[in-house]
Amino acid sequence: MTWDVRFRRKVVKQIRELPESMQMAVKFLVRDLQLNGPMARNWPYFGKLHGREDCYHCHLKKGRPTYVAVWQVLDKDTKVIEVKYVGTHEGADYRRVC
Repeated sequence: MTWDVRFRRKVVKQIRELPESMQMAVKFLVRDLQLNGPMARNWPYFGKLHGREDCYHCHLKKGRPTYVAVWQVLDKDTKVIEVKYVGTHEGADYRRVC
């Protein structure tokens, strides 16, 4: 059974504003999350956000600017993940996002 990956409305807008190469990276990440769940260990700098319940992040692109994605497991039983933020590392407020 695959995971259901959902997006906040704001994230959909954030994705549209990304460069095309980053939009493709988001698509690959979403497919990875659907198939393998929230533990995206193959992605650069993947990790759990400390002090946050079931919240994870990874880098979509290293260098400048660095692009990141943040997601949270909403329900482990029904396998639901919500993408909370996609954008530059500089614009990510991890405490507020997750």
